[in-house]
Amino acid sequence: MGQSKLRFAALTDVGQQREHNEDNYLVDRKMQLFVVCDGMGGHAAGEVASAMAVRTFHEELKREWDLVEDYRAEKTGASKVSKRDLHNVLEFAVNRASSKVHSAGAADEGKRGMGTTLVAALVIGHEAFIAHVGDSRLYLLRDGVLQQVTEDHNVYNELVKRKKMSREKADKLAQKNAITRAVGVYEHAQADTLVLDLLAGDRILLCSDGLSMYFEDDLEGLSTVLRLTDETASVRGLIDAANAQGGKDNITAIIITVGDPEDRDEDRARRLALKRELLSRMPLFRPLSEREILRVLQVTDVQKYDDEQVVMAEGDTGEELFIVLNGALLVTRGDQELATLTQGSHVGEMALIRSQPRSATVISSGETELMVIRRRDFYEILRKEHELAVKLLWQFLGVLSDRLAATSRELGQAKEVLAIEDVTSEIFPADDDDRTTLVLPPPPPAAADALAADAQAAEPAPSPPQPDVSDGSSPTTSAAPAAAPPPADPPAAAAPVPTSAEAPPPADPPPAGAPPPPPPAPPPPAPPPPAPPPPAPPSPAPPPTTPAPPPAPPAPDPED
Repeated sequence: MGQSKLRFAALTDVGQQREHNEDNYLVDRKMQLFVVCDGMGGHAAGEVASAMAVRTFHEELKREWDLVEDYRAEKTGASKVSKRDLHNVLEFAVNRASSKVHSAGAADEGKRGMGTTLVAALVIGHEAFIAHVGDSRLYLLRDGVLQQVTEDHNVYNELVKRKKMSREKADKLAQKNAITRAVGVYEHAQADTLVLDLLAGDRILLCSDGLSMYFEDDLEGLSTVLRLTDETASVRGLIDAANAQGGKDNITAIIITVGDPEDRDEDRARRLALKRELLSRMPLFRPLSEREILRVLQVTDVQKYDDEQVVMAEGDTGEELFIVLNGALLVTRGDQELATLTQGSHVGEMALIRSQPRSATVISSGETELMVIRRRDFYEILRKEHELAVKLLWQFLGVLSDRLAATSRELGQAKEVLAIEDVTSEIFPADDDDRTTLVLPPPPPAAADALAADAQAAEPAPSPPQPDVSDGSSPTTSAAPAAAPPPADPPAAAAPVPTSAEAPPPADPPPAGAPPPPPPAPPPPAPPPPAPPPPAPPSPAPPPTTPAPPPAPPAPDPED
């Protein structure tokens, strides 16, 4: 990765209403480093702050220049330097500058509270690494379209961006231009960093707010002056235009032209435009601003896959979101083909927020190029860009809601299909041979008595045993116990056994030849008997106790 051919011009002016110039800038042709600072603090303190910030930032980059050279040489292994490493270098340089300016202000009562804005561009090959604090700006002119790359750190922009106030109301605030971030006001300063992919013919403008304030609503006028072929004439025209409109503040501008428009790589230009377009069309990134899209693009890599190469395998744990840049992907689960993804489609977005096994296998269909965003880089954006993090997480909720709604629709459709055709007999075939009988254990004694009583109440009482009428006596329905059946008869169901208190004492047998005794007198009417005992079980069970002997007939009266 060699150095880009750059042409540039820089100019600063005190303006029409200030007595001294508190702006400072730096151009290092060898390092291809460009810096603009706009000091503040009054009584020359702003001039000191901006000069100190430019000098310290420059020195810190020189100290870490080996990393820049390794990145330009595209070294691998232990010497490999990533974009994230260069972002860290820029952020550290900004913080070192802030610490020095803050310490100088604390040591001098007349300079206490001084600070400065800072916007810097470090060009490496076909990329520009940007660092930005405050309301100094960086613009990009490409194909005749002017775009503001940085976002101001001031009251107006913070209120509008966080939706605390409408643009109309915020525009009426007296302190709308008060900056919310600066180098040197505090010991540490939070810098926004990003990467721009450059094309031959691109033109970059770095400027202080003394220039940008006059083109806030006239980007077309700013673009017209920037399109002048000669950089020196262009920068002089911008300074003159600001002074012509009042020149309220110091005015500083640096214009950089990248390469020669005739040497432009059209294929690379098309790919850069396609990457941005595909990313902005995704539901996850659709509401992002231009700068926020650029912030996501800087953590997006492009990987090439051969035909039938596995991108991700079912069951494997991954952390990448894949977006099809060129070619196609085949999504399968087991032996089933689920879908074919073409340009602009994406897969694996849930891997950005949680680690879990992949639910399908994805294979390239032909030579394929994919844009890849990794979870660790995505988390880095969430940690550093709070407003961007809110947008992204809110969009994730929308994606999950859409998935849940789609799943609910599919389940509803499946239920409708099942309701049309009853397939129960196919799922559970009726086969009596395969069925088993459930055997319940016997209930406990107390429960058995209760169940028996309920069953007895629901059935008619059994008929009492019929007495022998061969002796001329008539049948009786007395409740007296019947005589025991002769042994020859088959065993009958066990009859209720009288308790020992009810059984009369046994009597002596009658003498031989004595006439049969008369039948016993019927007992007096008794109250309704209690509920009869339950019927005997189907199979005879052994008696729990030895039955008492049946009562003997009464002895004959001797007078007879």
